[in-house]
Amino acid sequence: MPQNEYIEESIKKHGRRLDYEERKRKREAREAHSTSAFAQKVHGIRAKLYNKKRHAEKIEMKKKIKQHQEKSTKQKDDQAVPEGAIPAYLLDREGQKRAKILSNMIKQKRKEKAGKWNVPLPKVRGIAEDEMFKVVKTGKNRTKQWKRMITKATFVGDGFTRKPPKYERFIRPMALRYKKAHVTHPELGATFCLPIIGVKKNPQSPLYTQLGVLTKGTVIEVNVSELGLVTTSGKVVWGKYAQGT
Repeated sequence: MPQNEYIEESIKKHGRRLDYEERKRKREAREAHSTSAFAQKVHGIRAKLYNKKRHAEKIEMKKKIKQHQEKSTKQKDDQAVPEGAIPAYLLDREGQKRAKILSNMIKQKRKEKAGKWNVPLPKVRGIAEDEMFKVVKTGKNRTKQWKRMITKATFVGDGFTRKPPKYERFIRPMALRYKKAHVTHPELGATFCLPIIGVKKNPQSPLYTQLGVLTKGTVIEVNVSELGLVTTSGKVVWGKYAQGT
């Protein structure tokens, strides 16, 4: 088979698969409407049977939701009351049980997984290059305009060495270089001055991430070893992510 015919054949197949998936998605989306229309027009014994089935489904769904929302709490348990004589100081106590739901562990894992990238500011205002950079004129007659000076706060690591001024395109002023950040712990409600390990992501541009520019919404990694945080396995937490607000 010639190459162009093979390509046409594969495009047709791929197109058919896409059409099938799209039709399937639309059919699933329409199901709710068709179910609703059937529930409105059905009558007689069929209506009774259908409503009984829907009632059972709703009860099951409510039970599941309640189980997921239930926390590890103390509840009264009649079977836990010991038989026979009880000391006077235990007479006012009732038998208790702890409602431990398996889903709590799953929920906690999901929260931890989602919390890794859960940021206080999901959206930030874009910054124009004119606001971020200032044009530096160079050359004998100040005609060359290829250098840029960064006007925002930046992070520069300890092992950083500047390029020779002749070849340096982006200039980071010493007065705008930061090595520490004031980070507020959301649960403790306390603020700590912590050393910055690095800039993880600047949502404005990959270039700003590379240059270590600290603007609103920038995700940075800070050193929290001084706070003494430990994981569930007992390991000391070294770095944590924080976002500039």
